Amino acid sequence: MFRTKRSGLVRRLWRSRAPAEGDGDADTGGAAGCCLGKPGASKPNPGTEAELKALTYSVLKKIKEKQLEVLLQAVESRGGARSPCLLLPGKADARLGQQSFPLPLLLYKVFRWPDLRHSSELKRLSCCESYGKINPDLVCCNPHHMSRLCELESPPPPYSRYPTDFLKPPDSPGSVPASTETGGTAYSAPMGFSDSLALQERGEQPHWCVVAYWEEKTRVGRLYSVQEPSLDIFYDLPQGTGFCLGQLASDNKSQLVQMVRAKIGYGIQLSREPDGVWVYNRSCYPIFIKSATLDNPDSRTLLVHKVFPGFSIKAFDFEKAGSLQRPNDHEFSQQPRTGFTVQISFVKGWGQCYTRQFISSCPCWLEVIFNNR
Repeated sequence: MFRTKRSGLVRRLWRSRAPAEGDGDADTGGAAGCCLGKPGASKPNPGTEAELKALTYSVLKKIKEKQLEVLLQAVESRGGARSPCLLLPGKADARLGQQSFPLPLLLYKVFRWPDLRHSSELKRLSCCESYGKINPDLVCCNPHHMSRLCELESPPPPYSRYPTDFLKPPDSPGSVPASTETGGTAYSAPMGFSDSLALQERGEQPHWCVVAYWEEKTRVGRLYSVQEPSLDIFYDLPQGTGFCLGQLASDNKSQLVQMVRAKIGYGIQLSREPDGVWVYNRSCYPIFIKSATLDNPDSRTLLVHKVFPGFSIKAFDFEKAGSLQRPNDHEFSQQPRTGFTVQISFVKGWGQCYTRQFISSCPCWLEVIFNNR
């Protein structure tokens, strides 16, 4: 019975392996600023399929039954269900043909990214026990505790000194975003910011950012204040806690908005880490990000970067953002939050490579405003 259950778990895991080719990506038009290494972009050699299956079966049968159950939970839920770390020897190797793979890398290839070549392409999520540890004897091999590292294709050409989207005068309080000209957003009152000092006076933990959810030009729901190091923003996530967009009351009847809203799914994970703020795309569709710290600070316009499912990108760098503020410049003194905003659109892109020129034309999008105090 023990052997039969183990064999059944192994068979279920193999059936749940990552497909060799992707099923296509939504809104594929425009490649500027997208991540390198599109998942599923390279098709493995069909001749190695039998070898890969034999090797995977051999490796999985050496793993404890409880650990197989943890791996199966993570794989079948596609990371939607919370699963503990899968701690295995990190220095164990598995050989496939002429190639030798570390055990963690093999599991990541089989269950998430068949085109994965090297561990340097990966970023461990902050929720993982192995996060921040260097060369431990046991390494977490849970494929959904990892993300693919998003590399930017190339820096934008140097135009002028400032990102113009952040230099527009603010609108009136509570108005729609200032998107008719630039696609950028600005609030006349730093809603969610002005209360940070009051929170500190009461001894409460101040937030490090606030998140606004928009459908086209209309903000839906209240600003969400973030105190915890990481935040899940999702529409439908099993066991999800955080900012649930599916619970917000929206009056938008647009079929496109409703379609994109339903595709948000597991959404994104926003995490503040020592080197900056990272965004992990947990959904099944690309997201699109614009941030002043992603591009050359001398650029006049900012690129919109496409982030594929399963990829992470450092969307915001506090050190770089601080360097954007020049006390002697009139424009920056008028906008104390210059560069402290990130815009994220679900499924649909915008900008010079897309039919939508401004983010306010996107069906569902987020504005993340960082606390610069």
